[in-house]
Amino acid sequence: MFLSLLGITFAVSLVVCFVVSKLFARPIKGILERIVANDIAYAWTTYLKFAVYVVGISGGVRIHYLENFLREPTEHFTPPALTSDRWVLEIYRTIIESLQSIAWMLLVFFVFALIAYVIVRVFGQRSKNQVTTDDQTEL
Repeated sequence: MFLSLLGITFAVSLVVCFVVSKLFARPIKGILERIVANDIAYAWTTYLKFAVYVVGISGGVRIHYLENFLREPTEHFTPPALTSDRWVLEIYRTIIESLQSIAWMLLVFFVFALIAYVIVRVFGQRSKNQVTTDDQTEL
């Protein structure tokens, strides 16, 4: 029964990662193409998709928690029973934990992307102003 739970939570978190990856593919690609060159943007986009899967699956399949199902019962601990209610709870928990992990990762990415965008924009504006100033001094 434990192996079924492990397999189902892995599959559910994999599906969640796939959906999130598809939903955010265009925004991530667009942001990276504005900040870096297109060939590098493709590589970073691919890496971020991989990171979504790694973070989502590791967040959704909580091995340290699932180990409780394998522990021997003691005087102070009784392993949880895998009832239908527990299955529903574990699947729900897997979905929420996967989404939460991915959301944190994407938040960090978008914050750093915003900072990089502002830096690129400021330096781009300065170089345009410098070129305009140089052109005016030549006249």
